[in-house]
Amino acid sequence: MALDGIVIANITAELSDKLTGARISKIAQPEADELLLTIKSASGQYRLLLSASASLPLIYLTKTNKSSPMTAPNFCMLLRKHIANGKILRVWQPGLERIIHFEIEHYNEMGDLCRKDLIIELMGKHSNLIFCDDSGMIIDSIKHVGSMTSSVREVLPGRPYFIAVTQPKCDPLATSAEEFRATVFSKPVPLAKAIYTSYTGISPLIAEELCFRADVESAQSANSFDELAQIHLYHMFELMMEDVREKNFSPSIIYESIRQTCDASQNSDAPSRSPQVKDEFLTNGDLSPVEFSSLPLTMYRENTSHPFDSPSEMLEQYYALKNTVTRIRQKSSDLRRIAATALERCRKKYDLQLKQLADTEKREKYRIYGELIHTYGYDVEPGAKSFEALNYYTNEMITVPLDATLTAQENAQKYFDKYGKLKRTYEALSELTKETKAEIDHLESVCTFMDMALSEEDLVQVKEELTDAGYIRRHYTGKKVKITSRPFHYISSDGYDLYVGKNNYQNDELTFRFASGGDWWFHAKGVPGSHVILKANGNGQMPPDTAFEDAARLAAWYSQSRGAQKVEIDYVEKKHVKKPNGAKPGFVVYYTNYSMVIDCDISRLRLASD
Repeated sequence: MALDGIVIANITAELSDKLTGARISKIAQPEADELLLTIKSASGQYRLLLSASASLPLIYLTKTNKSSPMTAPNFCMLLRKHIANGKILRVWQPGLERIIHFEIEHYNEMGDLCRKDLIIELMGKHSNLIFCDDSGMIIDSIKHVGSMTSSVREVLPGRPYFIAVTQPKCDPLATSAEEFRATVFSKPVPLAKAIYTSYTGISPLIAEELCFRADVESAQSANSFDELAQIHLYHMFELMMEDVREKNFSPSIIYESIRQTCDASQNSDAPSRSPQVKDEFLTNGDLSPVEFSSLPLTMYRENTSHPFDSPSEMLEQYYALKNTVTRIRQKSSDLRRIAATALERCRKKYDLQLKQLADTEKREKYRIYGELIHTYGYDVEPGAKSFEALNYYTNEMITVPLDATLTAQENAQKYFDKYGKLKRTYEALSELTKETKAEIDHLESVCTFMDMALSEEDLVQVKEELTDAGYIRRHYTGKKVKITSRPFHYISSDGYDLYVGKNNYQNDELTFRFASGGDWWFHAKGVPGSHVILKANGNGQMPPDTAFEDAARLAAWYSQSRGAQKVEIDYVEKKHVKKPNGAKPGFVVYYTNYSMVIDCDISRLRLASD
């Protein structure tokens, strides 16, 4: 979601608390539409990122530094001239507008004390960074907006600064019950839309949350609600605004399983996780960020909610994770297209083969017809179209169809020929369907592992697997493909080492090269997924039950059944796992095993530092 007025209010409160009285030490412009200010205060040093990007406007405190161009842009040089070493007097937000003002005190060339106003407007494609003097006149801006670009407001040096009003909206912090009811409930549009189009700083997300808290239908037309519902909704709105006025913010990010975002057919009854999720768990790609807010989002109670101490931490983590997930999805798009095309082709071929295989089921009937004609054919009159005979296999009377133009012997031979043809077809199709099914299972496992990929390195082996399987043409460059991706290494609650393969090649590596005979092997039953190895300590003692449960949860989570409430897991000592000759990568057989049904919650497990 975009930054709304409530999140901006939360950031403003944080910046006002930490930066008031602080001095601007360094000013850099790492991007054409972005500033990075280094600010020193009595409590320490801060870096403030201000981005007026049309696609991603942002403002937050960060610890990350960015490299700047060798020659500073003009806007950066102007700021350095005026407010370098300037003191921040006040950080404030007009109403719930998506605007933050920085009032800065500094000395000019003559040694006189002056004030300037650095303004950031976080308004999507209209975002801007504007530098004004103490009278509200624009000195310069990071983006110049002339009359040819905008008929509402010019943002040019020498022009007065004012907030552009393109749509009349009310201030939500200063509204009465009468005004609220008259403004919102007079519109013939869905209630949520009536709310966010009537009030400044209210996003569609907050409007939906307000409707959820009031237990009213957000899609229902606003002008159709009765007086009682209108009063109740206003009371919930006022409680929400009271939190904003009192600065009772609760910055948090809502997460969901990456499996849910990549596979729309996933079970919608997935269990929710505890809000107290470990940072290691969140930053390893197991969850994808959905929304962020500075107020509690009760309508997402089925999803994971992770609280933050500051809105800056929330925004930095949200966009870092969002960018990671988006980048991996973009990098894997070609691989997904190749795998999806091959998978669709294989499924169509498999359906056709099964249909042809079903047609061969009548082959035994033709054999019996031929044998009965041989047995009783001497009684058949020439030109007969059928005759009845006792089927000595079932001891029942059946009618055998005949071709009246053929003799009994020729009719028998005709049925034996049909039987032989269908038998050969059955034998050939039995092998082909096995091969096609193995190919489908292999491609499904590849798609599953692409969903698990957390970095570009994880996709390298998946691409190599598709290339080795013939789905991608190999281009010989003389360079060997460098593999840097390694299996996940978790530590169980009892201190046992657990290893998880990220793809089929790693599954084979873990099971047949890394694991020893006394280690335990885990896999989700009947679905593609990772091989999980529970390392025994080598002292001859059986690992505790909790270690087995932790390994089973990993096998459930890193499988196609991720998100299900319960998953059946097969587990067996590694020495009982075999790989058939010619089997696809990652595919094994075992003839004796144990099973358990378990949930997918791995939040208590931690990744090893290696």
